[in-house]
Amino acid sequence: MPSRCFPSPDPAVPSRTPLEPPAPDLLTDRTAARPKPPGARGTPVATAAPELPPPVPGPPTVHSPSAPRAPFVTPRALLAPRALLTPRALFTPLALIALLALCTWQIAARGPLRTYDERLGRAIAGSAFPSPVAEFLADLGNTAVAVPVLAVALCWAAWCARRAGEPRWWLPPLAAAVSMAAVPALVVPFKALIDRPGPPGPLAGETGFFPSGHAATAAVAYGAAALLLHPLLRPRLRRPLLVAVAVLNLAVAAGLVRRGYHWPLDTAASWCLCGLLLWATLRLCRSGQGDGLNRSRPGG
Repeated sequence: MPSRCFPSPDPAVPSRTPLEPPAPDLLTDRTAARPKPPGARGTPVATAAPELPPPVPGPPTVHSPSAPRAPFVTPRALLAPRALLTPRALFTPLALIALLALCTWQIAARGPLRTYDERLGRAIAGSAFPSPVAEFLADLGNTAVAVPVLAVALCWAAWCARRAGEPRWWLPPLAAAVSMAAVPALVVPFKALIDRPGPPGPLAGETGFFPSGHAATAAVAYGAAALLLHPLLRPRLRRPLLVAVAVLNLAVAAGLVRRGYHWPLDTAASWCLCGLLLWATLRLCRSGQGDGLNRSRPGG
């Protein structure tokens, strides 16, 4: 039986098995080297868009003419100087200046007010008020007694303000210290200018008693200390503190007049002069303490 013949393969065409991988195509075009778009063969497709940071709130960089604009708010620092010029704010310093000018004019011109002042001074000096107590009260106006009290208040107020994180914690203590340093700079020229003789007593025959340096020292030292400690206390203790400082200054003046160290108008003029210093200190304290009402007391 003749064998079945199969056609022989074409020798010009090589045989290729199905398992043999095809030869790679050559990149003859430059566009083939460019990255393929998403979804093409061999390129991964992103499943989600990358998260972008949220837009920062704020006014746009370019305003359209029809877009509404936010109203301009004047900073508080710019309003503070105007607040100092209102009639209500200037009433206290103007009244103190007027009283100081009146006392100075009457003492220098030997007016009727000086006559009544000397009568009242002699009556108080000859009263039955105990002399040792009067001496003790007069000593409260010494620099060695009043200044350390103010120094303790300065340190305590500065420490509390620094601990509370106030930006201008140093302003109220600095204002109080400057006011205390200004006392001799203001009192000494007044004494030399008026040159008033002293009352009968241990300093009789000397001059330069107007105004009183002891009364001025007590007024500024104890008054500035009260202004610094006022926002640090509980609300129910603030008014008693101010009343105690006022009574203390009255007691110092009574002791000075009772011991024959000053006339009554000498102490009154010191209060007027130092009232101006305390008024300026109060303004600076309110500026540094948020109007003196927002600072919390340490420990609750």
